[in-house]
Amino acid sequence: MDKNTITGFVLIAALLIGFSFLSRPDQEQLDAQKRYYDSIAVVQEQQREALEAKTAAALANEKETIEKDSTALFFNAVNGTESFPTIENNLSKITFSTQGGRVYSAMLKEYNGQDGEPIVLFNASDAAMNFNFYSKKEGAIQTQDYYFNVVNHTDSTLTMRLVSDSDSYIDFIYKLEHDSYLVSFDIEAVGMASKLASTNYVDITWSQRARQLEKGYTYENRLAELTYKLANEGTKTLSANKEESKNLEQRADWIGFKNQFFSSVFIANQDFDKVMVKTVPEVQGSGYIKDYSAEMNTFFDPSGKEATSMFFYFGPNHYKTLRAIDKGRTDKWKLDNLVYMGWPVVREINKYITVNIFNWLTSWGLSMGIVLLILTVLVKVAVFPATWKTYLSSAKMRVLKPKIAVINEKYPKQEDAMKKQQETMALYKQYGVSPMGGCLPMLFQFPVLMAMFMFVPSAIEFRQQSFLWASDLSTYDAFITFPFTIPLLGDHLSLFCVLMTVTNILNTKYTMQQQDNGSQPQMAAMKWMMYLMPLMFLFVLNDYPSGLNYYYFLSTLISVATTIIMRRTTNEDKLLADLEANKKSPQEMKKSSGFAARLEAMQKQQEQMMKDRQQQKNNKQ
Repeated sequence: MDKNTITGFVLIAALLIGFSFLSRPDQEQLDAQKRYYDSIAVVQEQQREALEAKTAAALANEKETIEKDSTALFFNAVNGTESFPTIENNLSKITFSTQGGRVYSAMLKEYNGQDGEPIVLFNASDAAMNFNFYSKKEGAIQTQDYYFNVVNHTDSTLTMRLVSDSDSYIDFIYKLEHDSYLVSFDIEAVGMASKLASTNYVDITWSQRARQLEKGYTYENRLAELTYKLANEGTKTLSANKEESKNLEQRADWIGFKNQFFSSVFIANQDFDKVMVKTVPEVQGSGYIKDYSAEMNTFFDPSGKEATSMFFYFGPNHYKTLRAIDKGRTDKWKLDNLVYMGWPVVREINKYITVNIFNWLTSWGLSMGIVLLILTVLVKVAVFPATWKTYLSSAKMRVLKPKIAVINEKYPKQEDAMKKQQETMALYKQYGVSPMGGCLPMLFQFPVLMAMFMFVPSAIEFRQQSFLWASDLSTYDAFITFPFTIPLLGDHLSLFCVLMTVTNILNTKYTMQQQDNGSQPQMAAMKWMMYLMPLMFLFVLNDYPSGLNYYYFLSTLISVATTIIMRRTTNEDKLLADLEANKKSPQEMKKSSGFAARLEAMQKQQEQMMKDRQQQKNNKQ
C-alpha cells in the first residue's frame, strides 16, 4: 500500500469521525426525542389501562374467578389470511376485511373525486373499527385481533363468522339494499352464553381520518363536523375549527363523521351509551380535513335471543336522500340534519320553500348556472314589495332634504343639536315620514337572503357542475393563482368574487345617493366605510364556492338595476306634492300618541338634561 493510498484512508476516516461528531444530536434534541418516546409510552399505557378498566367493568358481576387457560376461546381465529369480500348495488360498493370483520372501504359510484374516478370515502389506512366482547376467563376479546370466516356471500349480503367451535360463534351480518346507501349490520351470538360474560353490551371504538375530497380546504373544513343525534332529541356537533372532545351524558341514536358533501354515519337501533366523541383538525396540505374518533357501547345479548341491530350510512349529504330514510319510521333519525341549512327560521325557509323550488327547476334539465339565475330572480321578486317600501321611505326623506337643510342652517351650533333633532323629527312627523320606515322591510328580506347563503354551499347538486369559466360551482373559481399566499386573501383570486365586489360597490354608490344625510352629518364621515365593506367581502368570500359568489353577483346586479329603474320612474315632484297634500295641520301635530309621543317625551327629557349639564358647567366657571 503506497503513501497516497494510506493518506486517502486517513482522510476518509477523519471525515467520517468528524461527520459523526457534528451530526450527533445535542442535549436539547436528545431531551425532545426522549419526551416524544415517553409520550408514546404514556398513550400506550393509557390505552392499556382503559382496556383493563373496561374489562374489569364488564366482568364485575361475574362470580367465576378469571383464570388463564392455555386454550383461548377463539384460538382457531388467531391466525388466518386476510381477504376482502365486497357487497354492492347501483349506488355504492362496500369492501370488508376478514381481519376484524369490519368495513374496509366505501366507494360511491355516482360521485367522482378530484381525479375523476369514483370517490372513495376511506380505506384501511384512514379508518378503524374494533368491538370488545368479554370472556369469563380471558377478559377482553378484541375483534381486530381475530380472523373471521366468510360463511354467506352474495352481491348484496355478507356474513362473517368469528368461530369458537362448530356450535359456538359470533356472526357479523351485513346487507345492502338496492338503490340505497344504508348498510344494515347485525351481530348475532350462537352458543356463546356460557363462554362470554353476562354483560348486555359490546364496547365499540371507531375512528376515521376524513379525507379532503374537495378542491378548497378552507370551506370544506368549515362544513366538516363530527355530528351526533341524542336519543329523542335533536342533532349536535363538535367544533369545526378546533380540537374538541366530549363525553355525552345521554344516549345517542347515531354518530356521524361528516365532510362537506359526504358522511360516514354509524347508527344503533338500540342506541349508543357511554359515548365519547373527539375531533381534531388536520393540517392543510395533509390530504385530510379532520381526525374523528368515537368510543361507545350498545346492546349485545350473549345468549343470542336478540340480535344487535345497527346500520351504516356511507353516502352523500343530499337532503332529499337523507330525508327519505325516515319515511315509515316512527322514531325519526333526522339524518337530513347533516345538511346544514342555517338557523331555525332560515332552515324552515330552505326546507319547505328553497329545496322544493330548486328541485322543480333542476327537473327541467337546465344547467346549474341557469337554475341559480332563475332562483335569484324568484328571490328578488319575492322580496320586491319590501324593497319598494324601503326605497319609497328613502325617496320621501330625499325630497324633504331642502327643508332639512333649512333646519340645519337655523341651528349651526353644536349646543343646539337637540333642538335641531327635535325640529327635524317634527318635520318628518308633519309629512308622515318615518326615518325608520325602511328598516322593517329590510328585516323581512334578511331571512330570505340568508336562506340562499346557507343553501348554496351545502347543496351537493352544485358539486363538479361547471358554468361559464367556473369548472365547479361548489368551490372557488380561481382565474389568477399566485405563487405565494396573501394574508386573509389566499393564493388565488376568484373571478365571481371580484364581479360580486364590483357590483356591491356600485350598489353602495346608488344606495348612498338616494339616502338623505342632511340631518345626519356624522354619516357623511362614514361614507368611506360603506365603500370599504364590499372590499372586505372580497377577502371574506374569496375562498367561498363560486356558485355562492355567482348568486350574490346576480342578486346585487339585479338590486342595482332595480334601484336605477325605481329612481328613474319615481316622479319626485309628484311625491313631494303628495306629501304636501297630506301634511298634518298644527292641531293634528299636537295629538301625539304611541311611539311618536314617547319619542317626543324622551327628546324633551334629553334636552333638559343637556341644559342642566350646561348650567352646571357655567356655574363652575
